[in-house]
Amino acid sequence: MSTEPSKTGPVLIEFDDGVDVTEAAPVPDLMAPAPTGQAMQVTAQLAARKPSRLTRWFWALVGMFVSAAVSMAAWDFATGLVARNLYLGWAVMGIGAAALLLAVMIVLKELAGLARLKRVDGLKMRAEAAVQAHEMGQARSIVDALLQLYRGREDLSWGRDSLRRQRDEVLDADALLALAESALMAPLDKAAQREVEAAARQVAAVTALVPLALADVVAALTSNLRMIRRIAEVYGGRSGTLGSWRLFRAVMTHLVATGAVAAGDDLIGTIAGGGALAKVSRRFGEGIVNGALTARVGVAAMEVCRPLPFGEGRRPSVAGLVKRALTGLFSKER
Repeated sequence: MSTEPSKTGPVLIEFDDGVDVTEAAPVPDLMAPAPTGQAMQVTAQLAARKPSRLTRWFWALVGMFVSAAVSMAAWDFATGLVARNLYLGWAVMGIGAAALLLAVMIVLKELAGLARLKRVDGLKMRAEAAVQAHEMGQARSIVDALLQLYRGREDLSWGRDSLRRQRDEVLDADALLALAESALMAPLDKAAQREVEAAARQVAAVTALVPLALADVVAALTSNLRMIRRIAEVYGGRSGTLGSWRLFRAVMTHLVATGAVAAGDDLIGTIAGGGALAKVSRRFGEGIVNGALTARVGVAAMEVCRPLPFGEGRRPSVAGLVKRALTGLFSKER
């Protein structure tokens, strides 16, 4: 058995000239899960989930019972005050009558909002049929309906005048609808895109900066609901609370059914993994993904609320909206 000492010693590794180890790419963290936009996933599932018939009947009966109980309690309270003090009792009954009148006005406003949403939805269905039929009579009917819908909009006065001057000169149905889209829809599309960018920016910031449980879900739910309501108002579908929730559920149901609210595609993956802050902090990565998914919801809301279908090349890019929304909010990758 050899007893000679080992000749193995320190090894000197020499780097080639011009190589800087500080510029080497970082070692990827294979254990850290990629951001998935959990807040938007939960928001979409909650909004798209349809309660069962038994659940709807249960809450309807509970609402009727509570309304009857509150009404009887208020009536007994008012009549008791009349018996004790005539003037005070009548004053309270007057306050109750005023509150009831305001409640009726709110209900009428909600019904008017729902009716206007149905009107815009019906116009959209007619416009889609006119695009498929390529028939001049249908196209002129759509243009007349659009001019009637936006007759009181000061921001579209130039577009209305331009459309009225040129519509008789156009003899092709597709060209007439394209002219209407350019004159009336283009300014509204820009306003709707600003709403989408603002909502995406807010959701991304709250997700990244507020480390409270369920805060990102609440922010995503409220921001998306407000965004969809404002988009509907931009396109002329002024909606109340019930109408806004109906639109929100319709948009989310469509996105969930088509699988669009998912962070697994190449667009969201590029956005989530392309920023330097997304690689450093999972919260910032989640914020970027939630902002991107909010922009996707906004584009879908534009498609739902717009009285004309998007023409070729006019549908806004989700990537472009996200880029404009998050510019300056997170540091850019160097």
